[in-house]
Amino acid sequence: MTATATQDIPFFPPDLFDDDRDTLLRVLYETGTDPSQKFILGARTAELERALAERTGTDTVACSSGTSALTLVLTALGIGPGDEVVVPAFGCAPLASTVIARGARPVFVDVHPTALTMDPAAAEAALTERTRALMPAHVFSTMADMPAFRALADRHGLRLVEDSALAQGGTLAGRPAGTWGDAGVYSFVQVKTFGMPGEGGAVLTSDPSLASAVRMLRNHGQDGVHRFLHHRIGHNSRFDEVMAAFQLHRLGGLDQRLERRARISAYYSARFADLADAGITAPPVGGDGRCHYVYTLLAERRDALRAHLAAHGVATHVYYPRTLPAQPAFAPHAAPGGPWPRAASAARRTISLPLYPHLSDARVEHIADAVCAFARSPQEGNP
Repeated sequence: MTATATQDIPFFPPDLFDDDRDTLLRVLYETGTDPSQKFILGARTAELERALAERTGTDTVACSSGTSALTLVLTALGIGPGDEVVVPAFGCAPLASTVIARGARPVFVDVHPTALTMDPAAAEAALTERTRALMPAHVFSTMADMPAFRALADRHGLRLVEDSALAQGGTLAGRPAGTWGDAGVYSFVQVKTFGMPGEGGAVLTSDPSLASAVRMLRNHGQDGVHRFLHHRIGHNSRFDEVMAAFQLHRLGGLDQRLERRARISAYYSARFADLADAGITAPPVGGDGRCHYVYTLLAERRDALRAHLAAHGVATHVYYPRTLPAQPAFAPHAAPGGPWPRAASAARRTISLPLYPHLSDARVEHIADAVCAFARSPQEGNP
């Protein structure tokens, strides 16, 4: 990394797809003028599904978003009123909202203190006779302990839904993120590792009957052969043909972009490895089960660090400043006074730094320098 200071570094870059603009215009024209006039769930979507299936070794069903993917999976699994689904107390809202939308109850459990993913031991302690499924989620840059969750689900006869919306490209014990559960999900929203200029997602499963059910559910309960024959109550969760063509174009460069994200993350972690005494905890450098969607620190004086970085031209972001049980929408569904201390600590301390493939070396070093300067400053850095 070079030592040229650069400021005004956005957290959400406005130029994510600048290099692909001509391609986007081309596929828009080609799709719009295609004699088939098929704008959703056409040949391009099928081709994208095949390409993703080849990467993961699963049946892949493209749908309208990561949230919709979770909804389709829970519906296909028959999760409904009276059922309980064990979810982490720290994470994105769909972990709870999709369960509640099915009439089921999310059972919130605490997370690992540094990985911030759902704790398998806490999950097992929360099981009841009503538990139907476990729904761990990969968070920021670390996959959940999927071998432990797979064993737990098998031991208790539960379904395992893997929320890998943030983790496409990650692997654990040689298995891609999204392939450990009965089903996994991806999200293609623009800032994700396989993001696109719109909404989209996918369901991954090795269960043919589950894949068939998800395909039917995404298109109003139709089977894809007989139009206007609705076999069950479904959803509108169809994939756009323009976006399918665009993602097929971007898929070829995905591994290179993931590698760049990993190198930036490794540089950050190497620079921040000795900052614990200043109240800053960084993810480890590399290792199995890492994914590099967002680079997140735990900072005892988060607000002061955010202000310091902003003064040095570095935009940051705080994901999930409240635990899920503390959200007004979900509090009525949570156990009163539930013990989620590690989730609460994470919500108080997380701060995410810019991480995207075209972030220059100079900017990466400037960001790291600014964090380290904060940690070295007795006035600012001491917790």
